[in-house]
Amino acid sequence: MTKTVLITGAGSGFGRLTAFDLSRQGYRVIAGVQIWPQAWQLRQEIAAEGLENIEVIKLDLLDDIDRAHALRYDVDVLFNNAGVAHSGTLTDVPMSLLRANFETNVFSVMELTKGFIRQMIERGNGKIVFNSSDAGLQTPPFGGAYSATKYAIEAIAATLREELKPKGIAVATVQPGLYLTGFNDTALEASTYWYDPETALLPGWEPPFTLAGQEDPQGMVDVIVKVITGEIATYRNVYPPSMEHETREVQAAEWDLTV
Repeated sequence: MTKTVLITGAGSGFGRLTAFDLSRQGYRVIAGVQIWPQAWQLRQEIAAEGLENIEVIKLDLLDDIDRAHALRYDVDVLFNNAGVAHSGTLTDVPMSLLRANFETNVFSVMELTKGFIRQMIERGNGKIVFNSSDAGLQTPPFGGAYSATKYAIEAIAATLREELKPKGIAVATVQPGLYLTGFNDTALEASTYWYDPETALLPGWEPPFTLAGQEDPQGMVDVIVKVITGEIATYRNVYPPSMEHETREVQAAEWDLTV
């Protein structure tokens, strides 16, 4: 039987590429996008690729109507991919943006996930994959707001893994490092809209708004697809390997840090 995967944030980046790759492997994909123009654009791209087993739906995680519509689908795997990033020093990032980051990346994700958990428990099986981040395991400067949301996702995923295991539901996480999807660069540039050097306590980002060392996202997508399909069975999946090595070193060093 063909398995169905629902992907949030499928309008671009990891979500879009994962939807296409899963479709090519024969999976039925429900591709959720935030706004209607993204739905139109993605449908044109799907048609151009000749893919027939991707259904595009509008799924703004903050929209009650959109979430209710998504929950009409019976899915085998939920890939929680959608998210936003607000960058800047925690001393200066507006509280409204910090709250907005949690609303999108944590609270709305959990609300959608709880709906599918009920469905999966009734069926007796299912899988939930969270797109966390390497920033959910180590915290870079200027990234505290985003990291805080991903640390929260790490805690949520770890808890659900234990709570849902007896119900036949698997939980896994993926932790991308630096990939060139546009997500990182726009997060840096967006901070210039609110940053005021006259009132800020600490320096902000300066152009160019492009992080060095970002890699081709396809390598991470290959890992995500294998986690979704079960070819990779590990719970935590930091990639690339160099980022996993760095993260392990940073976490180990924290035990010896002094104030």
